[in-house]
Amino acid sequence: MFDLLSGAHLGQHGDMTDVPDPQGAVSSHGPGEHDDPADAAALARYAAVLADGIDQALPGWVERSVERLLLAYRGVVEPAERVAAAKAGAAARDAVAPRVRRVLLTDIDAQMVSPLAVVRTAVAFPTEVLHGAGVPPVVRDEFVVRQFPDDVYDLSPASFADVDPALHEPGMTWGAAKAHVHLARRRREGQR
Repeated sequence: MFDLLSGAHLGQHGDMTDVPDPQGAVSSHGPGEHDDPADAAALARYAAVLADGIDQALPGWVERSVERLLLAYRGVVEPAERVAAAKAGAAARDAVAPRVRRVLLTDIDAQMVSPLAVVRTAVAFPTEVLHGAGVPPVVRDEFVVRQFPDDVYDLSPASFADVDPALHEPGMTWGAAKAHVHLARRRREGQR
């Protein structure tokens, strides 16, 4: 594997047993002892970069979501609504970013939810501000209504780049590293 951040060639497997969680504890979901430490280090590094980016991007995403829909609905955003959006953005970061980081730092075979699914829970924060401002729900197609019934303003990001374009590369890099480690493990287990 080629490390996109450092330009170094890496081994074929990964080991995240020594990756600390946000509170400093070591993850209890470590992979097999035969995983390549270089791949593990790369995956952990990419996970940390993505987690840091999400932490930085969430407040702005909440604020932009509120502003976009308020402007579409009534053409103006009141100062109090901007303050409410900023507070909601900070609250989204405080509530969601640590959960995303925990998922990213959990061994990939033990991840029960994707980090993007956790990011999507942040829609509750702009939704609350928009609801409080009297913005009616938007029209959504049936698939979106089924998939995201509580997302009445159709804010759920389809990708990390929908939260912030700067998250595109970290999200793709982490996803590729995760896929590499996953495939290496399956090959080691005799699967294809």
